[in-house]
Amino acid sequence: MNIKDIILDTLKKEVVPAIGCTEPVAVALACAKAKELLEGDDVIETAILVSPNIYKNGLGVGIPNTNEIGLDIAAALGIVGGKSEKDLRVLEDISGKQVDKAKKMLEEGIIKIGIKDTQEKVYVEVNLKSNSNYSKVIIREMHNNFTHLEIDGEIIFQKSHVSQSENNQSDELFNLKIRDIIKEIEEIEPSKLEFLLEGIEMNEKIANVALEKKLGIGVGYSIYENIKNNIIADDLINTAAMLTAAASDARMSGLNMPVMSSNGSGNNGLTAILPIAAYKKKYDVDNEKIAKALAISHIINCYVKYYIGRLSALCGCAVAAATGSGAAIAYLMGANYDQIDGVIKNMIANLSGMICDGAKVSCAFKLATAASTAVQSALLALNDSIALPKNGIVAESAEETIKNLGILSKKGMNTTDKVILEIMSK
Repeated sequence: MNIKDIILDTLKKEVVPAIGCTEPVAVALACAKAKELLEGDDVIETAILVSPNIYKNGLGVGIPNTNEIGLDIAAALGIVGGKSEKDLRVLEDISGKQVDKAKKMLEEGIIKIGIKDTQEKVYVEVNLKSNSNYSKVIIREMHNNFTHLEIDGEIIFQKSHVSQSENNQSDELFNLKIRDIIKEIEEIEPSKLEFLLEGIEMNEKIANVALEKKLGIGVGYSIYENIKNNIIADDLINTAAMLTAAASDARMSGLNMPVMSSNGSGNNGLTAILPIAAYKKKYDVDNEKIAKALAISHIINCYVKYYIGRLSALCGCAVAAATGSGAAIAYLMGANYDQIDGVIKNMIANLSGMICDGAKVSCAFKLATAASTAVQSALLALNDSIALPKNGIVAESAEETIKNLGILSKKGMNTTDKVILEIMSK
């Protein structure tokens, strides 16, 4: 497979619609599949294990169609009404009666969720028992990647975590220079990237709901009010922050609307897409150019997360998704390849210390900061104001800087992740 095909294949796998935060949704998806294996029998007992990162990201986030937060209600909803064929939109059609039934399961103590002793970032194991049989389902490495299906001790499906061909493709793509990836994207037939434009429409739609009505903490709503009252400027930086934060306000509060995700994260999708949507609002640019910018943003998000991990102690929205959207905005503004590399260095120099302390409504603050910093980093790089090599973890190249960030994430912040979880679990 050539590089252009690998890029397109990666985009089609990683840029998909999701409803609700993808960590509790992954739990709901696994539970829905496990319940389907029981073929209609009522569940009387559960044993659900998740990785520390899944647990951390599921503790405080709103669940669609409910006024509840957390993994417990997501698991129960997956059992009583989830449809696994809907993938990351598994909770889309949950009814009020099903919510009541799920709450009853919680009251009866049927839902049991614990933390798996694993180094894996994405791991969900669901064991369900009825009066007549039991089932087991495992998701790992990706939020919708089933690797094990079992009914009454009989394994009916099993696969390695990620196929060798997928590993080879990722290794090949994410060991290229970013400028070479961008050159490949520039040469892709425009019609093959048109599907990415749906992400702008989808993510703007949910943002607009939270601009009209204060949801969550109302970060985006407040920025909008300050723009209307001429307290802050109606410029690209503030528009990017406003849209991105508003969409997070809505999503993290559990609004039942889809967002276009990126690399397994809805908030990453918001941050990779909405600063570009803000640029499109402000400047006359055709859809062909926007689609290529979106491809650049998503691929750089995936590139950074290839090194730091799909989930980590670092805020992926800041260091990965916003790095992608910042590079894409620079591309739209006519930056050369050195300047696009500079955006990446600027972002990592600026936001590399932002931690991920789980998914929750206050993520909107971080997304506002990330989106505005993405634009700022692009503008600075276009003026050749770029973080210097050997300044902290910034290296000579964008690629080495990303690899340094990966070392920091994987080797330096394991203890950080554990301490964050301890604090959150008090």
